[in-house]
Amino acid sequence: MSIQNEYLSGLMDRVVARNPAEPEFHQAVREVLESLVPVVEARPEFIREGIMDCLVEPERIIKFRVPWEDEKGQIHVNRGFRVQFNSAIGPYKGGLRFHPSVYEGIIKFLGFEQIFKNSLTGLPIGGGKGGSDFDPKGKTDLEVMRFCQSFMTELFKYIGPDTDVPAGDIGVGGREIGYLFGQYKRLRNEFTGVLTGKGLTYGGSLARTEATGYGLCYFTDCMLKDAGRSFEGATVVISGSGNVAIYACEKATQLGARVVAMSDSGGYIYDRDGIDLACIKQLKEVERKRISAYLDTHPNAEYHAGCRDIWNIPCGIALPCATQNELDEQSAKALIANGCFCVAEGANMPSTPEAVHAFQSAGVLFAPAKAANAGGVATSALEMSQNSMRFYWTFQEVDEHLKKIMVDLYHNASSAAARYGAPGNLVAGANIAGFLKVGESMLAYGIV
Repeated sequence: MSIQNEYLSGLMDRVVARNPAEPEFHQAVREVLESLVPVVEARPEFIREGIMDCLVEPERIIKFRVPWEDEKGQIHVNRGFRVQFNSAIGPYKGGLRFHPSVYEGIIKFLGFEQIFKNSLTGLPIGGGKGGSDFDPKGKTDLEVMRFCQSFMTELFKYIGPDTDVPAGDIGVGGREIGYLFGQYKRLRNEFTGVLTGKGLTYGGSLARTEATGYGLCYFTDCMLKDAGRSFEGATVVISGSGNVAIYACEKATQLGARVVAMSDSGGYIYDRDGIDLACIKQLKEVERKRISAYLDTHPNAEYHAGCRDIWNIPCGIALPCATQNELDEQSAKALIANGCFCVAEGANMPSTPEAVHAFQSAGVLFAPAKAANAGGVATSALEMSQNSMRFYWTFQEVDEHLKKIMVDLYHNASSAAARYGAPGNLVAGANIAGFLKVGESMLAYGIV
């Protein structure tokens, strides 16, 4: 789809030329620029003052080697990244991803998306992202600790509670955050809220683990209610089985839905009686087993190798919570044909542009990731607040803050879409609402 504005179309061409072989980054930028056409036409100062050109260029990219020693004494060298994309409204905020697929383009895509997601929360946090091509799967705790300590030995120079506050992402859970924070504390000789997702004994926030999945469902619930629908009695398919998927499953079930399928990188399970979430939590959070082990205690369920066909399961609500571009046009058409009326993204950009177009053309309710999965970073910002105050809130207090943020976020995105001629289009609404706060701040600063 072409961008219907000569300047923004040319800017997109320059982005592709200056960032070759980074398709995820191109995809993310194109989606935002397409949405912002009516904004820049109503507000030409965003082009005239160079805001759009600055928006697509990271403020800083940090790339470094990460040497570490395994238990056999062999030295390995991975690559580490931190993209500090935009600090117009607050310190850089965004997770660290440890996965073999990580390269500079993935981190730039995630950091760019984070700008708008963080803005949408209404909290004072800028956009950043980081990670490494290190794979923690199959590594011992000692090996993971050595890697994390080496990674932080380089990264600590560039982060701080008022500069850049990383968190977890794929491959970076409580264990990794603990090792990273411990090394930062050792190197800087200070105890500050420089990382979020910390353990509860050393500055973490209650409800942070649940936040992205819960927030996804709070946002989706608002969207459903506006359309005269609800989770009550709906059949739900969720991809993934990490924190986002697990707690989306929990909250969707609490809201009256029946979740029948979940997945991991190896394949998916289908339990027509409803997923036994306690079993999934035991397998994934305690035993760290593959999801196929679900059948050991639930023989009536089905396991299928490969993840693609999970979207062929009939459902009313689909929550893709695994990884980027996991849901393509063919899968979207399968969901539509089977009666799916709502799709809400729990992962970052899990639907391809063709899939999004198919959903919108068919009248399927669609919630884009930068809005729907903002609950995690919102609660990370709440953790930052608690750290700054040397205080903590109860689970209920954090959950109430989270729910209010997600409800307000939905209404802001919906209102922005209507105000700029795209009523009901939450992709456009989220991009516009997220951009305006950042763009206005950048205008106020002058050339920076």
